[in-house]
Amino acid sequence: MIGRTAAAVALTGVGCFAYGAFIERQAFTLRRFTVPVLPVGQRPLTVLHVSDMHLSTDRGNLVRWVDSLAGLRPDLVVTTGDNLSQPEALPMVYQAYARLLALPGVFVFGSNDYFAPNPVNPLRYLGPARDGKPLREILPHRELRATLVERGWHDVEHQRVVLTVDGRLVEVRGTKDAHLKLDAYGAVAGPPDPAAVLSIGVTHAPYLRLLDAMTADGVDLLMAGHTHGGQVCVPFYGALTTNCDLDAARVKGLSSHTYGGRTSALHVSAGLGTSPYAPYRFACRPEASLLTLVPRTNQV
Repeated sequence: MIGRTAAAVALTGVGCFAYGAFIERQAFTLRRFTVPVLPVGQRPLTVLHVSDMHLSTDRGNLVRWVDSLAGLRPDLVVTTGDNLSQPEALPMVYQAYARLLALPGVFVFGSNDYFAPNPVNPLRYLGPARDGKPLREILPHRELRATLVERGWHDVEHQRVVLTVDGRLVEVRGTKDAHLKLDAYGAVAGPPDPAAVLSIGVTHAPYLRLLDAMTADGVDLLMAGHTHGGQVCVPFYGALTTNCDLDAARVKGLSSHTYGGRTSALHVSAGLGTSPYAPYRFACRPEASLLTLVPRTNQV
């Protein structure tokens, strides 16, 4: 009896792994959210959030799916990093973004734009968050950055830019990756530009120190990736880890963040890819999000 039970458990585990590796990892999903952050009287704006593709040369299906998102015709594209898993996949990043680059866009990078992932024990992620400590720079991030800027997107790492989006001014500020301890929010700190109808804060990893600072400054919408939504979740329960100090309840999707007497909308993308050393997802489909920004209803 014990032997049969053990065999059943083992078979279930193998089945779950196969499902996560061969089915759910390929089940790309577009999430849609309505976010009330605009001033009263403004018409809606749409923002496409793409994150954590972790592209390798065997992910042509992911490239085609991201390219298809251009058909949504968003007003603004925001990408929050971790585009690559290997240098050879750099042309695939350009293929994925080719049509989206014709639209207004901003970007920041994550650790897997700078450094290739290393083999790790997946159980490590169930413990406390650990800051990344890459050993060597091997990914072509300089070329990637230069090409994205040349094709019209704005690099907002430690920069503030004001864009014209659907005929209106939108301010975007961003930081380098907090998971690598490269963030220096002081470079972009301060109240939003009063001429802008909307302020957006963008970073790769949603560490609380950045969410707190941006919210205290009055930024309307915070956007990040990095968490993979927990990647391997428990059905009807959710994520077990966030790989940063954000609580698991806000590991993906739309929520809010309150600090210093102010509240900002927060969107964390569960991302589209995985590390090549942990190529599976469970109860956490790969995703991009289309945010429809609408006027607030509780303004005084």
